[in-house]
Amino acid sequence: MFDFGDQVSKEISRRREIVFLILAGVFLGTLGILNILGISRQIDLSFDIFGRTIPFIVFVGVLPYPITFLCTDFISELYGKKRANMVVWIGLILNIWVLFILWIGGTLPPHPEIMENGLPAITDPNHTFFQIRKWTFGATIASMIAYLTAQFVDVSLFHYIRKLTKGKMLWLRNNGSTLTSQMVDSLAVIIITYFYANDAIHIQMGETVIHGLVILILSNYVYKVVSALLDTIPFYIGVKYLTRYLQLDPEKEFKKES
Repeated sequence: MFDFGDQVSKEISRRREIVFLILAGVFLGTLGILNILGISRQIDLSFDIFGRTIPFIVFVGVLPYPITFLCTDFISELYGKKRANMVVWIGLILNIWVLFILWIGGTLPPHPEIMENGLPAITDPNHTFFQIRKWTFGATIASMIAYLTAQFVDVSLFHYIRKLTKGKMLWLRNNGSTLTSQMVDSLAVIIITYFYANDAIHIQMGETVIHGLVILILSNYVYKVVSALLDTIPFYIGVKYLTRYLQLDPEKEFKKES
C-alpha cells in the first residue's frame, strides 16, 4: 500500500518490512501446517439443543485457517492489493513445495511393502507418513482450487468494498470479503475433496452423501464465520495501531489506489 519511493526514514522502512514479513510468515506458516494436517482428522463438535443433536464436524486443518484471511486483510489494508496477491501466489508455490517434499520422501529408500489399500501395513513405522502423503496428494486439486479461488476473492472483494465505501467502514470490507471467500473455500474444498480424494472424507453409516457433505460444508463455514466475526475487533485495533507505528495515512493511500 505504501510506495517505496516515498521519503521515509530508514527506521520506518525497516518497521514496514518487518511487519510485512511477520504477516506473510504467519500466513505461509499456517498454510503449510493446514495443508499437511488438513483432512487427517475430522473433529466432532456436535452439541445438543432442546434434546436435539446438532451435528458440527470440522477438519483439523480448518482450525487455523481463518488466520490466513486475517493476515491477507492486514496486508491488503496496509500494503495494498498487489502485495496481498503476491503473498497468495507465494502460498501456491509453498503448496507445490510441500507436495514435492512429500513425493520425494515417499520415493527414497527403504521402500516398504505396500498393501492393497495403497499403504504399508498398520504396524509398519512408515504407515503414518504414507497415510499423510496419500491424503495430501489426494486433496491436492481441492486444496489448490479452493485456496486460489478463496484468497483472490477475499483480496478482490476487500478492495472492491474499500473503493465502494471510499475507504470507510473497515468492518464491512473485513467481514464482507472474508465471509464470502470462506463460503467459496468451504464449498470447493469439501466437494472436490470428496469426489477426487479417495477415502479422504468419511460419510457416516446411514447418511446420504448429500446430507454428509452439507453437514461438513455448513460446519466448516459456521466455524469460519464465527472466527471472522471475532477477528473484527483485533483487526480494527491492529490497523489503528499499525497505521501509527508504520506512519501510514489510510485516507491518503486510498486516494492513491483510486
